[in-house]
Amino acid sequence: MNMRSDLPGFQPVRRDQLRPERVHDTYKLQKKLAEPTVCSECGAVYHAGRWAWGAPSGGAEQVVCPACQRIRDDYPAGYVEVGGEFFAAHREEIISLFRHHEGREKGEHPLARIMTIADTPTGVLITTTDLHLARELGEALHHAYQGDLAFHYNEAENRLRVHWQR
Repeated sequence: MNMRSDLPGFQPVRRDQLRPERVHDTYKLQKKLAEPTVCSECGAVYHAGRWAWGAPSGGAEQVVCPACQRIRDDYPAGYVEVGGEFFAAHREEIISLFRHHEGREKGEHPLARIMTIADTPTGVLITTTDLHLARELGEALHHAYQGDLAFHYNEAENRLRVHWQR
């Protein structure tokens, strides 16, 4: 796998950098929703200005949450590209690590989900509904197995690409 720092429109960022939103995000709510509101696809409930898991009260309005909309549109916010000989030898263990972190994150933040885990010629490509989940998956992988980790943030598209190999 080639660690690309020359991707058009992408620039390397430090792992500890926080990025303020400068770009309009189509999937970010433009206004507060009526409460209670429930996602018609995943069942997440919008309450007190945020999405959470729980039982909606009677008469809840139904909408499609931003994560389900991204999945429906097949428009990921984050990409995690993993490859190398080490990955090939430890594939199931690493995929399990990703699923564990997604489950923990999704328990607190319903909009943070893995969309797909697709095989590539050099490894696997994971797509996520959330930039922070992509960053967290890369950091968890690096913490567990070291290796080479790179982040590339495309401000124009508001997307994060994470590359790891060992």
